Amino acid sequence: MNDAAFNFHTLDPETIVDALWDTGIRVESGLTALNSYENRVYQFTDEDKRRYVAKFYRPQRWSAEQILEEHTFALDLKTDEVPLAAPLLLQGKTLHQHAGFWFAIFPSLGGRQYESDNEDQMEAVGRFIGRIHQTAAKGAFHSRPTMGLEEYILQPLQLLENSPLIPVKLKPLLLAALERLGKTLQQCWHTDWRPLRLHGDCHAGNILWRDGPSFVDLDDARTGPAIQDLWMLINGDRQEQRIQWDILLEAYGEFSDFDLHELSLIEPLRAMRMVYYLAWVVRRWQDPAFPRSFPWMTDEDFWRRQIGLFTEQEKLLHEPPIQLAPVF
Repeated sequence: MNDAAFNFHTLDPETIVDALWDTGIRVESGLTALNSYENRVYQFTDEDKRRYVAKFYRPQRWSAEQILEEHTFALDLKTDEVPLAAPLLLQGKTLHQHAGFWFAIFPSLGGRQYESDNEDQMEAVGRFIGRIHQTAAKGAFHSRPTMGLEEYILQPLQLLENSPLIPVKLKPLLLAALERLGKTLQQCWHTDWRPLRLHGDCHAGNILWRDGPSFVDLDDARTGPAIQDLWMLINGDRQEQRIQWDILLEAYGEFSDFDLHELSLIEPLRAMRMVYYLAWVVRRWQDPAFPRSFPWMTDEDFWRRQIGLFTEQEKLLHEPPIQLAPVF
């Protein structure tokens, strides 16, 4: 695949409409681009006024086998009546290809943003994540990656070390902070957890609310510990976090068991996400959408702040994990 296709230069409206036509869908409205950096996602209506979302996967990121595992997981959840946007079966398949792009069609889910400070909504979300993991435990990913230091720390470190985006005079300081963080992570990261198929990116932005939660975007689905689908929903100071954890895990426990030992992975997972996210933006910098969306990446002050954030996170890894009472 050439660089133009990698950066979606060749995915113009005519190509999109032709791709949808191939699946038997006739687009009537215009294509409304939805917020997505990694892929290209469009909402539209067909000739019968039904609303859909078309997702065109970024070339060279996932293989067809990995995308189909995402789809299988979504359909498993739909079968178990978990409210989630699952790909539609069109012409006998969920994954389609046109002009070098893999794509899928989803129903358009309405709803407002999940309120992360609403305890009733948090309880409902906890219950449904428990149901997601109940379904997840019935199968396994074979092509999707498993969360670990190689993907989230070691590969990003190598990428950042060679990145021209980092100011020359700050690069030694950044790499030193990252090296300290990486060494501490190697000491506190453990794999003493039950591997599960995960949503993988379960934060408030991927939850819609309409008489209950609906989950979207399984693009980052992978194998990992249950805590990965929970910790990003928690915020506030230590006391507020304890209250939220009590609500979330009590509801979660109605459908799935939770191993409190996984609480020790919260700060390691946060550190891994921080490094992975920064490297992700650097990796995608040749996509014109990224310099437009992340202009601060060229500012020295941004990189100074990153050094400070990585230094503080390394200190947090030495602190004892949050303690909760057992959930029965």
